[in-house]
Amino acid sequence: MSSMRVAPASPIEIRVQRLPNGGGLPLPAYASDGAAGMDVVAAETLTIRPGTRHAVPTGFAMAIPPGYEVQVRPRSGLALKYGVTCLNTPGTIDSDYRGEVKVILANLGDDNFEVRRGDRIAQLVPAPVQRATFAEVTTLDETTRGAGGFGSTGVESEPVDDTADAAGLASLAAIKTRRSSE
Repeated sequence: MSSMRVAPASPIEIRVQRLPNGGGLPLPAYASDGAAGMDVVAAETLTIRPGTRHAVPTGFAMAIPPGYEVQVRPRSGLALKYGVTCLNTPGTIDSDYRGEVKVILANLGDDNFEVRRGDRIAQLVPAPVQRATFAEVTTLDETTRGAGGFGSTGVESEPVDDTADAAGLASLAAIKTRRSSE
């Protein structure tokens, strides 16, 4: 099996302004060569009670180049171990926003979650933005799916062969789903 290498896009430059509450904190950075997101840390210490949320300051503001956004995404370890995630995920930081970056953390767990200043709380992923215009029409073209949404394609897949070698399975894109009406 051959692997195809894709040349990574050239990095964009995002200007960062450290704010007074960000003194001594690391700026967003990739934790590994293959990381898609840059870890971002909390600029304050706080407790998030179960079932509550808080906009956690990061101690910096940034200037994103036009034509790009920065997405705020949760850290999988916080979600799995503690039930802590980002709301409005992925959150979008627009290129014309110049205020402090804040991360909306929600505690979906059963225990208080302590955030300490300097803790890694989220990931930032720069992404290009495709702008669009809307054209109002009287009717839309027909599709097989139609207006079905919110689970209308069902959750069950075709029967699974539990004896298949996991390494030889096809991608999820090749799995046909059954509609709940079938």
